[in-house]
Amino acid sequence: MTTASPDVASFYEGRRVLVTGGAGFIGSHLVDALLKYGAERVTVVDNFFLGKDENLQEARETYGERLRVFREDAGDYHTMKAIVAEETPSIVFNLATKALLFSFFSPAEAFRVNTEIAIALGELLREGRYQRLVHFSSSEVYGTALTFPMGEDHPLLAETSYAAGKAGADLLVRSYCNMFDADAVTIRPFNNYGPRQNEGELAAIIPLTLRRIRAGESPVLHGDGSQTRDFIFVKDTVEATLKIGMRDDVRGQTYNLGSGYETSMLEIVDTLIQLTGFTGQINHTERRKADVQRHMADVTLAKKLIGTIAHTSLRDGLQETVLHSSGG
Repeated sequence: MTTASPDVASFYEGRRVLVTGGAGFIGSHLVDALLKYGAERVTVVDNFFLGKDENLQEARETYGERLRVFREDAGDYHTMKAIVAEETPSIVFNLATKALLFSFFSPAEAFRVNTEIAIALGELLREGRYQRLVHFSSSEVYGTALTFPMGEDHPLLAETSYAAGKAGADLLVRSYCNMFDADAVTIRPFNNYGPRQNEGELAAIIPLTLRRIRAGESPVLHGDGSQTRDFIFVKDTVEATLKIGMRDDVRGQTYNLGSGYETSMLEIVDTLIQLTGFTGQINHTERRKADVQRHMADVTLAKKLIGTIAHTSLRDGLQETVLHSSGG
């Protein structure tokens, strides 16, 4: 049974919040929601590796000085210490990272960026420079499913250096909770999609497929497309994150956020073909090494805590994505 909790807007109204990676895909939607719910100040720290200034343009025009942006590296402890001292947030949401596909080009950096950010934020939390950390992990830390669906107790069997870095960061955050009673919770989102998802280099399957279709090219599937993922619409992830982030009974815990449904890559591409009216063929290429075969979230813990996680059906979410992505 879901425990009663304060209204989301009432909790975040008047608060000062910091979001690392706030110019990115999920981060910018989180920034929008925090400002909509009345946060006094939302501070974004983003090095703009994949983040885009245009993702924050609407928030800037609507909320003005309630949004502040620092183009900095969230893994630099001294920089983050100065920003936190100046902005005085009570809660930090950590979404800064580099895309999974980056690990195939720069495996060491893909690992390092996740652990360095966790170290900087963990130290600042331990020192009492802010009160609560909501740390974003990734379902990629689980690797290919050994049990199905995948619960938070699934072994961490990362198959890429990106996922290994995420797993290391998760363990570090958990250790600070154990050693110093730090007020931190870990969110483990499965495959997010929606407007603003990176469409350029290192793009995931949905924006990459849309980009190819709009360029008159064939969609591409690695292998036969039987690989599955648990896709969740970005705005559903944001709402669930805000509900978990305001609770006092989640310290040291980890929560999966997903739809609880398994969808193949072939089904994703076929649905996008239908929604866009594409009439060409799918191009099947060789399957990538270290490509996870099956993923589906067990969201029992999160649902017991906050109720329904995924309010948006896959087709409705994809339709909104098509309408609001570039060329839509």
